Amino acid sequence: MIYRVILLLFLSVFAFLSWGKTPAKRGNPELVSKIKSTSGLVAFWDFHEKAGQSRKAIGLGRFPLKEQKGQIPRVSEGPLSGYSALFNDSAFLSLPNAKTGKLNIYGKNLGVTVMAWVKWEGKTGFVGGMWNEYASGGKRQYGLFVSLPYYNGGDQVCGHISYTGKPTPPFPYSIDYSASKQTVEKGQWQFVAFTYDGQYIRSYLNGEFDAREQELIKNTNGFPGYPEGMTHSKNPYFYPDGMGNNGSDFTVGAVLLARGMGNYFRGQIGGLAVFDRALSPEEIAGLNYVRSLK
Repeated sequence: MIYRVILLLFLSVFAFLSWGKTPAKRGNPELVSKIKSTSGLVAFWDFHEKAGQSRKAIGLGRFPLKEQKGQIPRVSEGPLSGYSALFNDSAFLSLPNAKTGKLNIYGKNLGVTVMAWVKWEGKTGFVGGMWNEYASGGKRQYGLFVSLPYYNGGDQVCGHISYTGKPTPPFPYSIDYSASKQTVEKGQWQFVAFTYDGQYIRSYLNGEFDAREQELIKNTNGFPGYPEGMTHSKNPYFYPDGMGNNGSDFTVGAVLLARGMGNYFRGQIGGLAVFDRALSPEEIAGLNYVRSLK
């Protein structure tokens, strides 16, 4: 009898401590299904794989992302598969340009959407895309960042597009990115995304687009044609040039800079998806189910 009482007490305490908690392995199959059924999907990674394994996508191909410069741990926490990949300042994921296939989205009047579910820990971080700032003078194409402070994008969702792959004349860097009006919170699951429709780049945070007024862009004064600096809206950002076929690898968690790999993402990425069109604001909002896992 005494053992029965002890067992019941143990089960009661366990049930109390577990109440309201969702096992990580359950994830969010409803949201995953919605992402997979959204038209234009090229690739979706949910990062359920263990460290040392290629991260494979669902979509128009498997697009296996391989670890570079070390292993990327798997964490038993995430808003999609119930898992996420943990990035810091050393390792990243990469797919060679020759194997990018349908991820190599380029041309005039073509669109792209990149979205991710992240728990960001601060500083400039590259989430994912085809973006190389150094080789052959630059092979930039499209890329999702968190926090690009040099041209008014600090602590914000930033969507970068380039046609030439090079810096934006007459400036030393590429200035052509949208930046969300809202700021990304550190240490919490956030849904970050940008779209490009061939004309405008738009950045979203947690499913919401918030327009920014025309503003003076920092670090643009004193250049030819801009003695007082450039005034422009960062969201949406007008960029009618399109995307170039510039030869970049597809990377997640870092990009190639003049000093080597940099702009390392610090934190967890629980999902990443690329579409070959600009999703509508309603579609972006419909994918904004971010569950806080603590």
